[in-house]
Amino acid sequence: MSKVKYKFNTKSLTYERVRVTFKQRFFQVLSYLAIGLVFAVITMLIAYRFIDSPKEKQLRREAEVMKLQYDLLNKKMNQVQIVLNDLQDRDDNIYRVIFEAEPIPTSIRQAGFGGSDRYKDLEGYENTDLMKVTTERLDKLTKQLYIQSKSFDEVVKLAKSKEKMIASIPAIMPLNNKDLKHMPSGYGWRTHPIYKTQEFHPGMDFTAEQGTPIYATGDGTVELADASGHGYGNHVIINHGFGYKTLYGHMSKIATKAGNKVKRGELIGYVGSTGLSTGPHVHYEVIKNGEKVNPINFYYNDLTPEQYQIMLELASKSTQSYD
Repeated sequence: MSKVKYKFNTKSLTYERVRVTFKQRFFQVLSYLAIGLVFAVITMLIAYRFIDSPKEKQLRREAEVMKLQYDLLNKKMNQVQIVLNDLQDRDDNIYRVIFEAEPIPTSIRQAGFGGSDRYKDLEGYENTDLMKVTTERLDKLTKQLYIQSKSFDEVVKLAKSKEKMIASIPAIMPLNNKDLKHMPSGYGWRTHPIYKTQEFHPGMDFTAEQGTPIYATGDGTVELADASGHGYGNHVIINHGFGYKTLYGHMSKIATKAGNKVKRGELIGYVGSTGLSTGPHVHYEVIKNGEKVNPINFYYNDLTPEQYQIMLELASKSTQSYD
């Protein structure tokens, strides 16, 4: 049974029974519920704003760990970028200079990526800027590493080509003359031994005993090996590639044939006096891009600086060639 309520009447100075209608009781209950609901909503808002749920705490921890990992990744990429910059600098200013190749333009090394929506999948997150910056840096590093890898592939090819070129360039004397016992007749204007006229001598003559071995002065392919030359007698021409050829004249015997691949120091014939010659010797020429040049500049694998100076003096003293 509900409690009976009374109200004191100040006019009659008596207690009068209060009669509450159903409507009044309904609104009274409704007001209590409204107040309670408002309080509950306020309490929930405060709780959601300042108090994390277990799941929110877990997500927040995961976000913090992810941000830390992104920071660490950026630091590692900074270190990688430093190493990559050093490799690029060495590539452009050392390796490519050595092999006479053009450096890779900065515009190619630092080229970006097209498309404004490339990273649209990273939009809408709390750490969107961090993720976009990191992903873009990683993409650029990946591209620069790819370009550098391709560059090193090219440098390797250049190195192999350079190695082949170094082996092919005529770099020794055509016979064993390290003790300089074989008197040379030099390159330049000389008196012809037979016609007694001043003629240009386009090579060097080395006197030697009949049958002294003659060697290829660089790697190459024998282009000609016969006696059809104009006054050279039995002679050999070797094509070394890279614009170089060498000629060996007046042989007593040829020890190779056209088409043979030869290595520097390989036997190709023997000293003789065939053709227009006044005595046993080898006439030696170096041809660069079709022009006959002074062979004395190509003995750097054979001679020390002191020996080279002696060779210059010997070659300059001779006033007559042997062919």
